[in-house]
Amino acid sequence: MKKQTLLRTVILTAAGLALSGFSFGADAKEAWGKLCAKCHAADGSGNTAVGKKLKIKNYTSADVQAKMSDEEITKAIVDGVTVDGKERMKPFKDALSADDVKAMLAYIRAMKK
Repeated sequence: MKKQTLLRTVILTAAGLALSGFSFGADAKEAWGKLCAKCHAADGSGNTAVGKKLKIKNYTSADVQAKMSDEEITKAIVDGVTVDGKERMKPFKDALSADDVKAMLAYIRAMKK
């Protein structure tokens, strides 16, 4: 039940932002904090309850980042992630502008240690 509540919160937040026409103005840190950190953690490690359950990738790992193309990350941000027919990450194409998505990609790349 907690997973459904968290997913509902993320979906409602993204929907509210999209409907309000709100843009993060390429402030990826703010966008990450509001849209991503609940699952991916503030530092991108995936070290959250949801992150551990879903085995979210650790974006601070150079090895993980080396295996991910910019196109793959961008597609995940824009279109979301579905595994075995189940949505694991909500698409943010309606909540983020093209500039926001580019800034988010750069922010994720900067997490690498």
